[in-house]
Order: sequence, then C-alpha cells, then structure tokens
Amino acid sequence: MNSAQRIIAHFDLDAFFVSVECINNPSLKGKPLIVGGRERGVVAACSYEARKFGIHSAMPMKTAMRLCPHATVVGGSRGEYSRYSRWVTEIIAAKAPLFEKASIDEFYLDLTGMDKYFNPYQWTIDLRQEIIDKTGLPISFGLAGNKMVAKIATDEAKPNGYLHIAFGREKEFLAPLKVNKIPGVGEHMYQALRNLGIETIDHLAAQPIELLENRFGKYGADLWNKAHGIHHGAVVPYHEAKSISTENTFEENILDTDRLLNELVHMTEKVAYELRQDNKMAGCIAVKIRYPDFETTSRQTTIAYTFYDDELIPKAKDLFHKLYRQGQPVRLLGVRLSELTDEAVQTNLFSNVEKKTELYKAIDDVKNRFGSKSLTKATGKK
Repeated sequence: MNSAQRIIAHFDLDAFFVSVECINNPSLKGKPLIVGGRERGVVAACSYEARKFGIHSAMPMKTAMRLCPHATVVGGSRGEYSRYSRWVTEIIAAKAPLFEKASIDEFYLDLTGMDKYFNPYQWTIDLRQEIIDKTGLPISFGLAGNKMVAKIATDEAKPNGYLHIAFGREKEFLAPLKVNKIPGVGEHMYQALRNLGIETIDHLAAQPIELLENRFGKYGADLWNKAHGIHHGAVVPYHEAKSISTENTFEENILDTDRLLNELVHMTEKVAYELRQDNKMAGCIAVKIRYPDFETTSRQTTIAYTFYDDELIPKAKDLFHKLYRQGQPVRLLGVRLSELTDEAVQTNLFSNVEKKTELYKAIDDVKNRFGSKSLTKATGKK
C-alpha cells in the first residue's frame, strides 16, 4: 500500500431521528414510524418499516398517511437530536486524527497513514462498536480510497452494517449499481441519463467522456470520473466556531431589574443577528454578570440548535434570574452564544421553520439597510 493512497471512512447514523425516538420510547421499535409535522407538514424521517409502504423523507404528510394510515407519527425532539449528534461527535473526536462532520448524522474520517501502525478496517469496526455501545444508536460505515466510494459503500451497507472497498476494486463495486447511487445524481439527472439508455454505473463508465461533456457540460466529466471511482474531495477538518458574544460595562451601576432585562434582550438580539449573518446556529447560551466589587459570575445552558431571537431570549432571561443576586447593582452584563454550527438547520424540520426564517430574513434585511437598531422587540416582564 503506497503512502499516497487515501483511507477514508464514512459514518452515517441509520434513520437517525427515528433511532433517537425509539431509544427514548422503546414501544415505537418495529412500527411504521414517521417523524414530522402533522397534516400540512412533510416527512422529516421514517423507519424502515414505514419505507416498505413507499414513504420517504420530504414527502408530504398527507401522501405518507394515505400510503400507511396506521403509521405512528411523532413531532420530533429537536433538542434530543442535537444532544445525540454531539455525543457521537465527541466519541469520534476523541479517536479520529482528522474528521469532517458533513451533517447532523454523517461523518467522514481521514485515516490515511494509520495503516503503518494498525489495521484501519479493524479500527473503524471498533469505533463503530463503541458508538453503538455508548449511545445505543445504529450506525453504518463504508471504508474506501475516497469520500464518494466510502459514502456509496455506507449506503449499500445499511441498515446497521459496514463495507470495505479494497483499493483497485472501486469500479467493480460500482459497476452494477444504478447511476442514481452516485451522490449528486438527483431525479432530474437520473431521468436524463436513463433517456440516454444509461441505467447503471458501468453503463456510465463505458460512455466516451466527450459524449458526456457535450450533453452535460463540465458536469459530464465529473460524472465520468465518479463512474470510474475517481474522486478527490478532501476531508475538511471539523471545528466549531468558538463563540459570538457581546458585553456592556455600564457608565453607572444599574440596580433596576427591568432595565437590566431590557439590556439583556437587546444584547441577545444583537448576537442572534450576528449568528444569522454568519449562517450559524448556537447550541449553548451563557449570561455573565459583574458586580461593582468586580466579582464576576456566569452561567450557561445547552439548548436545541437555533438562531431565533424568540428561542434565545427566554433562555437568556432564565439564566439571568438564576444568576442575579437580587437587590445588587450590576456593573457589567454579557451574553455569549457558543457551540456554533452550520449543520443543525436539519434539526428544524419540525417547527414551522420556513415562515419563521422568512420573517427573520425580512427583519434582518431591514436591519442591514437601516442599521441593526432600527427594529427591536418589546421586552415585556418575566
């Protein structure tokens, strides 16, 4: 094995949202289960039992319920999904030399060079077992020489299995699979390839590259490479942005609790606005208070990933009330959002997220045009 050969593992938590629901409520196991909104929503996830009825994610709930009227529907536990995802991330981070978190339930690990010291395949089997033992979640993996083949191998290994594609065996492995197994080949592209008589990956690999380029432009060459098992995508090291914070040292100490809460709301709005501008979500919020004698205290809480003011403000107020020494003047107040990520938008499939996000986008557009202080909420007392 020469040193230039990459060794990439792709991990994918099987039916992740469904698995979490079944861990928290074992009576759901083995049933056709749908995670998502009710009548007007879409399917966020479904169990393998539900898939037998033709149900799939992103399908309208009405259609899903028509296909399987006796399915159990659960609304989704955003905070729990975040918690389990972080737990798996921590287990991987403790062992893997380099990994990428591609989504809330999907990871790439670059194990290149580890073969000098031990067997990467056995190492990956052991890591998978550790994740299962600690979290109870089913997880599949594919091991191969690049990200694309590893991901396709994972899909073939599901549910709750694993597959190693040895170097030089990529084309052989890919050959019989349908072309829509290639990541990025959606329904539209699949249909276009079928119209050309191309059904399987070996059919695609047999096409002259010029023909594919003429038909699909630059993407044609990309398709040809993928059909031959060639993919150069790098594993992007995972790191959470540290935090976004703001604090205010008052010119005069403030004793008025309403005024302090008012200030806290404005500060929370400010950091939430910055979060949305960075297209990130936060999984942790902290409040900091400093008194005139310079004694400084802070308190934080883990939250379901969010970038919405109306979800962050009550958490900030709650932390303030737990932290604040009643009747004491305050010299400094601060708010910090941490555990920042851009993957967690997937956990928001369960609230009426599109309308809410559009509303915040409209508010942020006004702030961008007229200054961030142009719109603020009425605070109210708590």
